[in-house]
Amino acid sequence: MFKIRILHPNTITRLRLQPVVHGMAGLLFFFNAIGIYNSRQPNGFMTTFFLLLGLASLVFPFIMRRFRNFSGANSLMRLLQAFACFSGCLYFLTHLQPLIGVLHLLVGIGLGYIGWTEHNMLQPVYVVLDTIGVTMPTTFSKQVIGWNQLNNVILRNDLLTIDFKNNKIIQLEVLDNIPDIKAAEINGFAKSRIA
Repeated sequence: MFKIRILHPNTITRLRLQPVVHGMAGLLFFFNAIGIYNSRQPNGFMTTFFLLLGLASLVFPFIMRRFRNFSGANSLMRLLQAFACFSGCLYFLTHLQPLIGVLHLLVGIGLGYIGWTEHNMLQPVYVVLDTIGVTMPTTFSKQVIGWNQLNNVILRNDLLTIDFKNNKIIQLEVLDNIPDIKAAEINGFAKSRIA
C-alpha cells in the first residue's frame, strides 16, 4: 500500500472562483448598506458595518495570496461573510422586510457551505494505491477506482497520472518529494496490478 500526498483535484477550479464569490459578497454588503441608509429609520452602525465588510470583501481577493496561512485567512473571511449575512437576516426581519431577511439567511447558509468546502479542499489529501485499486479524494468522500478500470498509473516528475480504459486521464500534482527509487517502486506496483 502506498500513500501519496496530493493537491486536491478540485483546488485549482475553486481558487479561480474565490475572487468572484468574495466580490459578489462584497457587492451584496454594499447594497445592504445603501438599503439601510435609504430606509425610513437609517441605522448608522449597520450602514458602517456593511460598508466596511463590503470593502474588505472586495479588497480581500487582491491581498489574500500574501497571507502565510492562506487557508486560515480565507476561512476567517468566509466566516465573517456568513456572520454578516445572518446578522443582516436578523436586522431585516426585525425591520419588517421578511423577503430580504430570508434571502440573507439563504446566502449565509450558502457562504458557510462554500467556506466549509474550501477549507476541506485546502487540507492535505492522499491518493492510496493498494491491492483493491486507487482511492482518490472527492468533495465529500473518497472514490475507489478498481485496477480493472485502468490502463496505466504512472508517477513521474511530481505528477501522478491515472489513465482510464474509457480514454479519461487524470493528472494530480504530488506535494511530497518522492525519491526516484520509491517512484519506481510505486510504478512497478501499479504495473503489476494492472497486468
